[in-house]
Amino acid sequence: QVQLIESGGGLVQAGDSLRLSCAASIGTFSTYAMGWFRQAPGKERDFVAGISYGASRAYYAESVEHRFTVSRDDAKNTLYLQMNNLKPEDTAVYFCAARKWTMDYNARKYDYWGQGTQVTVSS
Repeated sequence: QVQLIESGGGLVQAGDSLRLSCAASIGTFSTYAMGWFRQAPGKERDFVAGISYGASRAYYAESVEHRFTVSRDDAKNTLYLQMNNLKPEDTAVYFCAARKWTMDYNARKYDYWGQGTQVTVSS
C-alpha cells in the first residue's frame, strides 16, 4: 500500500519561511523521482519543484526558483520543500507526488499522490 503524507503547511506572513515534508511508504523510495505541485482554488495543479531519483538534480518552476529548495533523504523515505520569502501568490494546497525513475513537469505523469497540505500566505 503506497502512502504519501505531507505535513508542515500553515498560515504565515509574506516573507516568512515554511518547510514541507512528505513521508513516503512506497517500496524502494530511492528509485522514485519526486515532485511538489500546488493547486490554488479554481486553478490547475501546477508543478513547483522536483527531484530525480538519487537526488542527482533538482528542478524548479520559474516562480519559485531561488526561493524554494527541494531535497530528499532516502534513508528516511522523506521529501522536503524548504520555502523561503513566501509571497501571497504562493497560497495553495501543496501536494507531493511520485513516479518511477525520471522527473516530469506534468502532473499526469505521476502515479502516486499525497492528500495535500494547505499553505496560506497573508500580505
